[in-house]
Amino acid sequence: MTDGGGTRRSGGRVRMSVELPLWRALTGYRIVTLCYALVLFVPAYHEYAHPLGAALYMGVLTLWTLLTWNRVSSAERCTRRFLVVDLAVALSGILLTGVLDTRFRVEDGAATLPSVWTAGAVLGCAIKGGWRWAAGAATLVALANAVEREGLPRDTLHDVLLVWVASIAIGYVVEVARVSERTLARALQIEAANRERERLARDIHDSVLQVLAMVQRRGAALGGEAAELGRMAGEQEIALRTLVAGGLVPPRRPQGASGARPADAPAEPLPVPAARPPEGPCDLRALLAPYAGPAVTFSAPGTPVLLESAAAAELAAAVGAALDNVERHAGEDARAWILVEDEPGQVIVSVRDDGPGIPEGRLADAEREGRMGVALSIRGRLRDLGGTAELVSVPGQGTEVELTVTRPVPRAAQVPGVPAVSRKSEV
Repeated sequence: MTDGGGTRRSGGRVRMSVELPLWRALTGYRIVTLCYALVLFVPAYHEYAHPLGAALYMGVLTLWTLLTWNRVSSAERCTRRFLVVDLAVALSGILLTGVLDTRFRVEDGAATLPSVWTAGAVLGCAIKGGWRWAAGAATLVALANAVEREGLPRDTLHDVLLVWVASIAIGYVVEVARVSERTLARALQIEAANRERERLARDIHDSVLQVLAMVQRRGAALGGEAAELGRMAGEQEIALRTLVAGGLVPPRRPQGASGARPADAPAEPLPVPAARPPEGPCDLRALLAPYAGPAVTFSAPGTPVLLESAAAAELAAAVGAALDNVERHAGEDARAWILVEDEPGQVIVSVRDDGPGIPEGRLADAEREGRMGVALSIRGRLRDLGGTAELVSVPGQGTEVELTVTRPVPRAAQVPGVPAVSRKSEV
């Protein structure tokens, strides 16, 4: 089923189709050219050598056009068999003109019985089958005109070439449009698959990978059977990181090989889980407050900072990923600050630390190694929300991550019954 535009509805889904406007135009073209052929035929009725035969053909042409007008409304309805019969009706009208009309009128350049209606049959072949079908149908029309005229006078040759070139051009454009449409559909499918893969990768990074890293570290520290369990957890962590990064799973190492991290390796703590808020707007401060602690200072406006629940949860998860990076890479003595700014039309959350900073090129190296904390858990989340994540790091001066999300909730509706004042005060 189709709607009023250039779309096709199938199973509740809407798919773009570049052909639909062409089919609709062809439907109108056939009706208009039929009227034009009748206007040419009626005044010249008595001039035909066999007017009754000519009238019979025009009646058949009229009935065929009216009964099949819906067959050229889409590619599904316009079958090959229909196109063959439709082209046969046009060719028979051209050939019958030489029999039913007088030789004087034929040599004088009078229009054939179907007149320009014939081009509709050729254009149907062009839209359905591309430029090759168009070339074949236009060639048959040219041969029929040559037989009817006993040659190709200049005017007839001009008309035949016009139909031939126009139909081939339209057929070629249709083929290119179909290829472009398939390419676009495939690109959209790939984009949707990549987004889903990134979403799953974020969840894996925030949970499974962290658990495997903790098991590997604890097992290496305990020794004995726990060390073997830690070694296996380390192998699975490497394999899972490789899958998250989009590569092949590395082969399992021999049982005798040690894959555990040293006992003094830096810990990879689990992020503080953020509870899933209820549907509708929720206060972002409630999701970020649990991150505060002896090493983390949390500052926010004194009034609620409302965001849609899904956006607030993703933003809180991105903040958790940033703090996790601080705890793993900035050192045990590093401090972090979370600042929430409630601006008109957007919410800005900054996560800053006083660690050693990120060396140039380290993020790219981490992404190649399958460590996607910044690429997926932070930037990926903000990209999916339509926001931005900017990271500024100066060696020796710490790192700052600024997360910006546009506000879907009108500002006037954010704090019912509370004046919009003191939104910069700290808690």
